[in-house]
Amino acid sequence: MKLRTQLLLLQLAIVLFAVIGTGIMASWLQEQQLRDSYRDRMIAVAQSVATLPAIIGALDDHSPSTTIQPIAEVVREASDVTYVVVTDDTGIRYSHPNPERIGKPVSTDPSIALAGDIYVGTQTGTLGESWRVKVPIVNDDDVVVGVVSVGILEAELRSDYFGYARLLFLTIGIAATIGVVGAAWISSLIRRRIYGLEPDEIVGLLEAREAMLHGIREGVVAFDERGRVALINDAGEQLLDLTDADNIGRPAEEVLNAELIRMLDGDNSQPRLVLCGERVLLVHCDKAQIDERSLGAVFILRDNTELHALMRDLDGANSFADVLRSQAHGFANKLHVISGLLELGYSAEAVAFIERVGDGGTLSSAAAGTGIRDLEIAALLLVKQSRALEHGIAVSVDEKSLLAPLTGDAEAELLRDDLLTVIGNLVDNAIEACGSGASIRITIIESAAELLVRIIDTGPGVASELHETVFTPGYSSKAPPHGRQLATRGIGLTLVRRIARRHGGDAQFVAGVASGAEVIVQFPRSPSPVPEKTNSPKMRR
Repeated sequence: MKLRTQLLLLQLAIVLFAVIGTGIMASWLQEQQLRDSYRDRMIAVAQSVATLPAIIGALDDHSPSTTIQPIAEVVREASDVTYVVVTDDTGIRYSHPNPERIGKPVSTDPSIALAGDIYVGTQTGTLGESWRVKVPIVNDDDVVVGVVSVGILEAELRSDYFGYARLLFLTIGIAATIGVVGAAWISSLIRRRIYGLEPDEIVGLLEAREAMLHGIREGVVAFDERGRVALINDAGEQLLDLTDADNIGRPAEEVLNAELIRMLDGDNSQPRLVLCGERVLLVHCDKAQIDERSLGAVFILRDNTELHALMRDLDGANSFADVLRSQAHGFANKLHVISGLLELGYSAEAVAFIERVGDGGTLSSAAAGTGIRDLEIAALLLVKQSRALEHGIAVSVDEKSLLAPLTGDAEAELLRDDLLTVIGNLVDNAIEACGSGASIRITIIESAAELLVRIIDTGPGVASELHETVFTPGYSSKAPPHGRQLATRGIGLTLVRRIARRHGGDAQFVAGVASGAEVIVQFPRSPSPVPEKTNSPKMRR
């Protein structure tokens, strides 16, 4: 059975049940009100007749009917009842609509009224089935001397009832008709609202949507026109770090950071790189519309953190390769000198030349003389130093630097990864800020209480009023890279501070520096062995 038919039949059943039930109850109440009205009238008539002195006195006459019959008929006609019958204490009639019944005993039991009580009920008498009242006649000595019976035929009651109920039944019929038409209209309206789909089709679409929505790796977050979450998949909750069990219905201010809020409120539909927590997200925001009616907005989030890490590693590898190529050229020149000296027979001079140039490797001596014994950190410093040399910038590592190998457990490995990110971003920023001839000094000191990273450069520096602004997501004083559609500026320093604060520390610029800039990053940590100052081993990529 189609959904439209099901809805129509269900609504018809409800409407008809309600209307018919209401009609039955209303008609029953109408009948009860009619009977109560007649009962009160008949009791009033019977009691008025039973208390008439003429009636009471006539019961002792030789021919009571002569006095009682005219009075009873007048009262019957005036009160619009079927009959008014007066009997003595033996049940002999002294009044009746049919004069031939006068003087004969009544056909129904008068004992209740003769006992002094009022009887109300339906009985069948000589005139037929009637709704009647029997009231005792009491003399001055409080003795029951007769009975007054007043009644109306059930046929007349039904006739009056149907006369009153005709309008009720007409109203019920109109209501039922309106209900049926309304049910048919609602069924058609609902079908149009659900685009004519049947329940099994709706279930199939919902299952397919849930499977696709929660199966894709990209995060999807939809907001309604009031700015509340209307839909979110598992990837979206993970990328936005939403831990609540139910995020549907939450306002956008509770689930998005400031930069994503600006994208939600703006009209820019171009994808952008946004720093969310410590993740670099490629975000596309588009307005949702149906028939030119705005339904809200949809965010599509893609995690670019791994891509940025790979690009950073690739840049390092390229820089490393460039350095190796330059060193290979330098080594070739030295070998040519040594070969020429040997061919000329100047072996002593060749040996002296070798002793003078030493190992000669830039990579092997970059971190020499420091206490940095973690190989990956030392390798990063070597690569950054080589890259800076290409720009005419001298990068040195403070001889006081101390750092033990960060190995052994997951916490140490995490700290090493975070240090690589922090040092890489800070040195890259310093290289971009400084010009040729500038210098950068790196200090890494591990103590029992904290791990301290200090970067000092002799570049143009950062104005004191911008010391906090530069950590704001998206802020950058540099133009976007040429030829790149997506600007990646304004992420590095923000990421540095967020990583430091996740470890319970902070990142900040030092105020009052005479020239250049000085950045300090603190990592509070538990006590660990501090390495002795030794020469670092030769680094190999």
